[in-house]
Amino acid sequence: MNNTLVIYIHGKGGNADEAEHYKKLFAGCDIAGFDYKSETPWDFKDEFLNWAEEKFCGYKSVILVANSIGAYFSMNAISQIDAENVGEQNKIIEKISRAFFISPIVNMEKLICNMMSWTRVTENQLEQKKIISTNFGENLSWEYLIYVRKNPIQWKIPTEILYGEHDNLTSFETVSEFARTHNANLSVMNGGEHWFHTDEQMKFLDGWIEEKLER
Repeated sequence: MNNTLVIYIHGKGGNADEAEHYKKLFAGCDIAGFDYKSETPWDFKDEFLNWAEEKFCGYKSVILVANSIGAYFSMNAISQIDAENVGEQNKIIEKISRAFFISPIVNMEKLICNMMSWTRVTENQLEQKKIISTNFGENLSWEYLIYVRKNPIQWKIPTEILYGEHDNLTSFETVSEFARTHNANLSVMNGGEHWFHTDEQMKFLDGWIEEKLER
């Protein structure tokens, strides 16, 4: 067992096997992908804590690598666990020394409101119907929106962010504001997308991690 564990939290449609890609980048570290099943941030928090209690055992430090909504789920879970200030739980979270976020959802409320605007759904309509399906495959949920508003992200972990110039879910202004207010370092791939998947994009991603690890 190495002293450092790197955990990978995938985005929507991804899977824990994607963690294999990062083995060559984090030499001397153990790698673990979190194969979560949760679809809401409140369910993810409990699932993540149960997983972390076992997985983090024996390691001195943990590096978090998270993609898209996986980054939001992770930030929310860690923020809530930290706020609850339960001794044993906090000891687990305190092991996370650094984070690498790829195309993170950093403002879920804004994203939900944008999706409401795209589908011309008002807050009153969503409150009345509770759940409204969209033509782009996402369900709008009143419960989800209220949860996000009641549980703002409080993020303190040193973080590196990789953002694609043509990200269609998060604007540059939104990710820049998050980086500024949370002392995160923001890197932008010109011509990049929300989903980093082409050979060129993955090469850029790998180079980004390697550069940051050298510092």
